[in-house]
Amino acid sequence: MTTFNQGDRIRYATVGDDGLPLVRYGFIGGFTDDGPMVLLDGELGGDVVESAHVEPVHICNVTLTLGGSDLLDDPSLRQGLVNLWAAEAESAGLQIAALHAIGTGVRDSSEGYALADLSSGGEQYILRATLCLKQYDAVVVHADRPNRWEL
Repeated sequence: MTTFNQGDRIRYATVGDDGLPLVRYGFIGGFTDDGPMVLLDGELGGDVVESAHVEPVHICNVTLTLGGSDLLDDPSLRQGLVNLWAAEAESAGLQIAALHAIGTGVRDSSEGYALADLSSGGEQYILRATLCLKQYDAVVVHADRPNRWEL
């Protein structure tokens, strides 16, 4: 279990009323007696959130889930996923040192594409788009560490 302190940057991930993933980024503003935390996300006031849905922000857990598997089929739409993920990373408060798109992407599995290579915090990552395993007709864009043969 992760220990949090007031002011820590966090990712709050749960499922919205519509059944779709709901992700918010913010800071720990305080704690309640029952354990949930107060999320301050730049708006006035804060929301009490369950600590079970809170994790520290890390480049590998900043994900973007978008409806429409056609986002992987169309090369120009795949290219747009890079900028959409970069905007999500910015809203999460991440510092991306370099982001280099790989054209329209390179198929790296039967379910997805490598879209870009990037660096953050002195580490290298690959930005990938894959079919969502939890939701029909959706795509997940995420960064992960490259396998050693990908460097």
